[in-house]
Amino acid sequence: MFTAAAKCSLRRAYSTAVPKTLTIGLIPGDGIGKEVIPAGKQILQALPSQYGLNFKFLDLRAGFEEFQKSGVALPDETVEILKKSCDGALFGAVSSPTYKVKGYSSPIVALRKKMGLYANVRPVKWVEGVGIPVDMVIVRENTEDLYIKEERIYEKNGQKIAEAIKRISENASRKIGKMAFEIALNRQHVRELGGSSLHKSPSVTVIHKSNVLSVSDGLFRETVKKVYESDPARYGSIEYKEQIVDSMVYKMFREPAQFDVVVAPNLYGDILSDGAAALVGSLGVVSSANVGDDFVIGEPTHGSAPDIQGKGIANPVATIRSTAMMLEFMGYQEPAAKIFSAVDENLKENKVTTPDLGGKSSTQEVVEDIIRRF
Repeated sequence: MFTAAAKCSLRRAYSTAVPKTLTIGLIPGDGIGKEVIPAGKQILQALPSQYGLNFKFLDLRAGFEEFQKSGVALPDETVEILKKSCDGALFGAVSSPTYKVKGYSSPIVALRKKMGLYANVRPVKWVEGVGIPVDMVIVRENTEDLYIKEERIYEKNGQKIAEAIKRISENASRKIGKMAFEIALNRQHVRELGGSSLHKSPSVTVIHKSNVLSVSDGLFRETVKKVYESDPARYGSIEYKEQIVDSMVYKMFREPAQFDVVVAPNLYGDILSDGAAALVGSLGVVSSANVGDDFVIGEPTHGSAPDIQGKGIANPVATIRSTAMMLEFMGYQEPAAKIFSAVDENLKENKVTTPDLGGKSSTQEVVEDIIRRF
């Protein structure tokens, strides 16, 4: 789905020759992350031999539970191993508390920054029989906005006041804009080769709130538009659109089929992509990839789901699709396509699904049903 765009935007150094072994870091994190990341591992191990891929797996630590044990949510060792020894990685889920915990910050947010993973790419695609027609990719800037976590609290006239810095840079906005336009071009290329889609032509919708945040969101909007206008020979076939974020929420639920590629600052992209999961039945089926210039981490969009932890009913589809996205951004589109196809067949048949989709199957039963379709 995104390989050509990834190669162009990321300037990856991956060889087109199939290596003997790919080393994949496994970071289950918290809650059901420990149940779904093994599903991604099983999928990779079960890939048909025709692809010539072998895998080595490294188990790595991160998460709130790790923080409670060691006082560190993201050990330096985890980052070092990813940088020095891994070709890609899978991340499960994190149980970040909603209240302030001294010394704790989200490990996935920190990991994105330390690994330079500036884009979070989240496809939301309808499969017949599950959800409503939608075929959209949300491209979320991954390193700044309010997620820089620069906050302070002070008192004025006897009252507490909390402030948070929203940071939008020209550089980050330019990079995420380019990523979005390249993905739009690649999606169109796939359509022209016969791939199924709700869209006949490419479009990119830029999300902002510059009617209120004229400086910060204004810079994001203006910078992305400049990327589009900078290369009319390349991007001229793409329809450029804009939506104020609150209007986007309304239209996304009322007319989701009109959106092709959506690009947004960090906070808006996070909210929109989680909301969009409702269009396709469950957060349990929505995948993502955290992408940088030289690394990619597949990550399901669901949380740690403590209410179902340990019950064996967590939906593995989001992780399995995220595993395919990881391979795709690494340049291995054929095995990725095989995984996507097997998942789609499982969902269309709608016989072996977990309770979040109305089924009665276990996590492992869904994994096995997908594998048998390879």
